[in-house]
Amino acid sequence: MRVAIVTHVVRHNDGQGRVNHEIASAALAENIGVTLVASHVAPDLLAHPNVQWAPVKIGHWWPTNLLRQQVFAFKSALWLRAHRREYDVLHVNGFITWMPADVNTSHFVHSGWFGSKYYPFGLTKGVWSAYQSVYTRCNALLERWAYRRSKVITAVSQKVADEILAIGLTPENRVDVIYNGVDTQGFAAASGDRQRFGLPADAFLLLFVGDLRTPRKNLGTVLAALKHLPEHVQIAVAGFLPGSPYPDEAKALGIAHRVHFLGLVKEMPVLMHSVDAFVFPSRYEAMSLSLLEAMAAGLPVVTARTAGGAEIITPDCGIVLDDPDDPKALAGAVTQLASDDTRRRAMGRAASELATGFGWARMAAQYIALYRQLAGQQENRRLSQAETSAVSQNDALTLNHLAGQKSVE
Repeated sequence: MRVAIVTHVVRHNDGQGRVNHEIASAALAENIGVTLVASHVAPDLLAHPNVQWAPVKIGHWWPTNLLRQQVFAFKSALWLRAHRREYDVLHVNGFITWMPADVNTSHFVHSGWFGSKYYPFGLTKGVWSAYQSVYTRCNALLERWAYRRSKVITAVSQKVADEILAIGLTPENRVDVIYNGVDTQGFAAASGDRQRFGLPADAFLLLFVGDLRTPRKNLGTVLAALKHLPEHVQIAVAGFLPGSPYPDEAKALGIAHRVHFLGLVKEMPVLMHSVDAFVFPSRYEAMSLSLLEAMAAGLPVVTARTAGGAEIITPDCGIVLDDPDDPKALAGAVTQLASDDTRRRAMGRAASELATGFGWARMAAQYIALYRQLAGQQENRRLSQAETSAVSQNDALTLNHLAGQKSVE
């Protein structure tokens, strides 16, 4: 069996790319051939003899992500159509290609984000806001096309599954939930080192991880919550910093000395063991890898119901807020953790224990079982068609024979 996986990148330091890297690695370990239709593939995968890479190169001259994604969708579809006999199962990720898929993993539902009451963009709110609105609307239409033409849609959370069903699918579509995975051992085994990151030794440290250029991840509410918290409560912020408005926002709030912007962090397990709690009140999330990583590292989490990962959080290991935009409620949740070390540590242990059920191996095994099921169904259809064809040929021969007998008579 050979599986073709379509994704923009396949590498460790990318959310969707990491998921597909783990799936591809597990498939190769099961002697399943893997074809990667992508712009970038990690060298460790390319070194494997059973990996085929179909590079999809996108020129840097395309001015927007919307256009670049359309170029990728068109080029990938051309390759897949030309090589259709070379793979048994096609696995895509949302709307990423114009080729109908066997498996389509939904990491994000644009129609769900667009329909959220927290959606901040609009056509009349400036050029950038208008572009974001057009981008989301276009992707909402395209993803509906993609999902309706996929045999099985795998949602990364129940929240995502519900949003996909709300789009309106055909009776032939099937929706499964396969949660993202996490390197449970790697994050559990690390040791903290505040000095390495230049963090204060005596502060109660929160951690925020995410894209710092979008309001969706909602760092703004976390900064506002710090105004309601004591001076010793501070926060480490990990994420791509250029173009982010939040350093200036922290200065305007008078809390810049309590906010430690670290940029992109490669040693995330070490950083997570260097802090006391994880805060992630995202306004919209499908299933955050960083949330699972924080739990695996033994951190109690504070999140919001608007984040897909909230559905797995129990009161034993975290606090789930009803409103992601309520800084006072967020400050109250942090106060519960900062004022009770015994409870905080117990919640961290419970989070780590819960995370053990979300390892990469478990996630990958579910995808491989799905591949085999779909490949088996296709093989059964081919055998059935062959039998039907053979029966038809035999019937034709029988009729010809009978016709010949009548002619002799």
